[in-house]
Formats: sequence, C-alpha cells, structure tokens
Amino acid sequence: MRPRLNWHAAHAEEMNTGARVADAVAGFIGSWQFIIVQTVIFIVWVIVNTLWLFERYQWDPYPFILFNLFMSAEAAYSSPLILMSQNRHADRDRVQAQHDYEINLAAKQEIEAVMRELNRLEVQKLNRILEALEDRRADGAARSANESAAS
Repeated sequence: MRPRLNWHAAHAEEMNTGARVADAVAGFIGSWQFIIVQTVIFIVWVIVNTLWLFERYQWDPYPFILFNLFMSAEAAYSSPLILMSQNRHADRDRVQAQHDYEINLAAKQEIEAVMRELNRLEVQKLNRILEALEDRRADGAARSANESAAS
C-alpha cells in the first residue's frame, strides 16, 4: 500500500509560515544572487559616500558607520533564521531516516515472506519429485518381480 503523497510532499504540507520564511531567507542568503546584490550595494554605498563628486549626496561618510550598522542588523536577523532552518532540516532528516528505516524493515519482512513461500514451494516440488521417483522405483520393482515370476 503506497501513501497518498510522497514523504517530501507530506512534509512540505506540514510546514508552518515561519518555517517557510526561514527556508526562503536561508535559501536566498545562501545564493550567489544574494552575494552579488550585497556586493553591488556595498560598491555603490562606498562610491557614493567617498567620491568628492557625490559630496552633496553623502549620507554615510568614511568610516561608513551606518553601513556597518546595516550589515550588523542584517547578520543579527539572518543568523537566527538560518539556524532555525538548519535545525528544522536536521529534524526533518531525523524523521526521514526513521521513515527510511521503517520502509526498509517492511521491505525486509516482505522479502522474508516471499523467501519462505519460495522455500515452501521448493520443498513441495522436491517432495513431488521424490514421490515420483519412489513410484517409479516401486513400479520397476513390481515389474522385475512380475518378470521373475513369469520366467
């Protein structure tokens, strides 16, 4: 009997909104897209706040205290989300390992049942062969006795 959904689909349906958000944030922060966007923001921030051409628009002059605050806040919020996602993935992996163990155990029991049935059929087949051989031997002995008596 197969379940209605595969294990991964059933697990995805059980996820709450917080888990989905944590996975989305962790997935984005762990991507090249995030690294590239963050690098572009950093480059633009540094250029605008250091070049004399943009002196009028400089909102965070060197040593970029506001940018450091921004990066610290980003790390402060992203780290717990990444840890929540990793903890949930570890829990999911444990549940999946247990599920795999149960499936393997059920498959082992089915294989053992099939092997017992094959063994039973083999024993029946061998018993029939032995009976046929004994019948043939008995028929041969009876025929020899009949021939001896007839001669």
